[in-house]
Amino acid sequence: MKIFFDGGCRPNPGMMEIAVVAGGRVHVRRDLGHGARVDAEWLALIEALRIARSLALDDILLLGDAADIIGQANGTIRCRGAGLAHLPVFQAMVPDTGRLRIRHVKRTQNLAGIALARLHPR
Repeated sequence: MKIFFDGGCRPNPGMMEIAVVAGGRVHVRRDLGHGARVDAEWLALIEALRIARSLALDDILLLGDAADIIGQANGTIRCRGAGLAHLPVFQAMVPDTGRLRIRHVKRTQNLAGIALARLHPR
C-alpha cells in the first residue's frame, strides 16, 4: 500500500502539523508543538509508519517530498541535527518482517502535502 506523508510548520520554526494519506483516508495532526520543518517531516514519517503497522501491512511504501529525511531514514544520507533524535524512534518501529520502502516524490504528487496545503488556502 502507498502511504503519503508530509510535515510542516508555520512559520519555520513554528507550530508543527503533519498529514498522512493511507488507503484514501487523510490523517491530520496539528497539535505537535513548536519545532522546525525537519522535526515535522520526521514526525510525519513516524506517523506514516505507525499507521502502516496499525493496518498490519506486510508491503509498505512510504512516499514523501522531503528528500533529506528520506535519505536519512534509508541510510543514504548521514543523519545530523534533529534527525539524530528521530531516527532511533523510526528504526525501533520498522517491522522485522515484510517489506518497507521509503521513496521521494515531487511535492505536486504528495497527497499528504496537498492535504496540508488545503488547510492554509492563500
